[in-house]
Amino acid sequence: MVFPVSKETVSMWTRDRVRLDADVYRPVMNGEFPVLLMRQPYGRAIASTVVYAHPSWYAAQGYIVVIQDVRGRGTSEGEFKLFAHEIEDGYDSVQWAANLTGSTGAVGMYGFSYQGMTQLYAAAAKPPALRTLCPAMLAHDLYCDWAYENGAFCLQSNMGWALQLAAETARLKGDETAFYTLTTAAKNLTFGETVPARSRVLSELDSTSFYHDWLAQPDPGDYWETLSPKTYLKDVDLPMLHIGGWFDTFLRGTLSLYKEMASRSQYRQQLIVGAWAHLPWSRQVGAINFGVEANNPCDRLQLHWFDHFLKGNDPGLLNEPPIQLFEMGTNQWRSLDSWNFAEPTAFYLSSTGLAGMNDQDGQLIQNPKSKIQNSFDTLVHDPWRPVPAQGGHAAFPSGSFERSALDCRTDVLTYTSEPLMEALHLAGEVILTVYCFADAPSFDLGAVLSTVHPNGAVYNFTQGYMQVQPAQKTEPLTLALQPTCICIQRGYAIRLSLSAACFPAYPVNAGTGKPADKTRLIDQKIITLTVMSGDSDGASQTENHLSCIWLPIT
Repeated sequence: MVFPVSKETVSMWTRDRVRLDADVYRPVMNGEFPVLLMRQPYGRAIASTVVYAHPSWYAAQGYIVVIQDVRGRGTSEGEFKLFAHEIEDGYDSVQWAANLTGSTGAVGMYGFSYQGMTQLYAAAAKPPALRTLCPAMLAHDLYCDWAYENGAFCLQSNMGWALQLAAETARLKGDETAFYTLTTAAKNLTFGETVPARSRVLSELDSTSFYHDWLAQPDPGDYWETLSPKTYLKDVDLPMLHIGGWFDTFLRGTLSLYKEMASRSQYRQQLIVGAWAHLPWSRQVGAINFGVEANNPCDRLQLHWFDHFLKGNDPGLLNEPPIQLFEMGTNQWRSLDSWNFAEPTAFYLSSTGLAGMNDQDGQLIQNPKSKIQNSFDTLVHDPWRPVPAQGGHAAFPSGSFERSALDCRTDVLTYTSEPLMEALHLAGEVILTVYCFADAPSFDLGAVLSTVHPNGAVYNFTQGYMQVQPAQKTEPLTLALQPTCICIQRGYAIRLSLSAACFPAYPVNAGTGKPADKTRLIDQKIITLTVMSGDSDGASQTENHLSCIWLPIT
């Protein structure tokens, strides 16, 4: 039954007497209804409608829907400090929502990104009324799932978001000049400061921004443990519907949380991953239209989820496989019983040493006993013209793009398989094992995996990035790419592209070993990177001593 809906603005007070404001959408119908709560920092009117149906739609299905401004945002009182108050405020908000007039006392939460994080923080405090979560596109470990990727600072996304939040703070203060300056900077990111990873605008207009702290904390440790949801969730157990995207920058966090909960929870843990970037969740991502099946099904899925766990209805949810993955290529959904069930298969790197000079020279070979050449490839990284970021999960815009022009650069090494004799289905983790070294104390390594079409077009479908510090400089290097699910069609080939930069998704590595906040523009040096087909003992290479990419073939 679909109900007419009313809307009102309601306030609550936290335990330390800070007023938080919310829009409350109600079914216009006698009776009691469960509550759906979203807590977010962007002004409650937006209600994450960039990816979800408007809250009035959920209310019309028989729910009280509460969209709340977190502390210091929208019209809520207090000072906004990133994630600092979300545990206590989350608990207070859940319990307050459970006691709204017309509530059954059962509360579920939904939302993505920051709104996903507020769910985890609230759950950490174990409010009695909280029955279920639908966390989407978030960080389980704030350091390695959000701020840094394998030691490399996520420059473009972190700086852009910090400037956006700072602009909103200026708007709330009525500071038009600061708002204009910050908004302009957010929409036109530049990296030409003395220290490129710093933002002069942000330093001058928001000296307390989280960005400065994140940049100054380049290693895991107590700072990140204190902020990360995983620290507080170790004995929390709730049914959760986990939502991710193959091109989302936070997919690592979504999968980490899902795997952790699935390994120990007594409740249903369900995972859905679509061919989506962080936003929007639609059939078009980058240059590829994945068809009508790729459209966002999450509103109806969440409704079934909440009907089951908040209303006690049984829409057959528990009879379905717990994992739904969108398979790119066939553009269909796959249902699975477990994550990462595929045995990894190695494709080995081979070339005559000209993989940077000719995009047809380097090869990916599945059988290491045939024609693996004992060779090495050398690329020269020039900080004046670093390899640019294009699509993937860490750059904006995200997604899949035609990249044959990038692969023709001499500072990109390419290794391509023979055209496939039959379709190849991949689902799960992708791992690169590579023997390489550089003539600098530190260097970066980026890896992109693409499909090569029969007409020569090249489209990325997963990638990874890492910063190699002096203490880590051991061989071989292991780099986890973004997990994926794709069918590569018969007649297509697979290509691995390696580079020493992906700018501005990540800072240019100066080669000095200093962290990004200590690296000056003038310090950036030319770096020569050598990639080996195997270890230095070429005469006795075995399968265990060859550079390769491990693919989850199903």
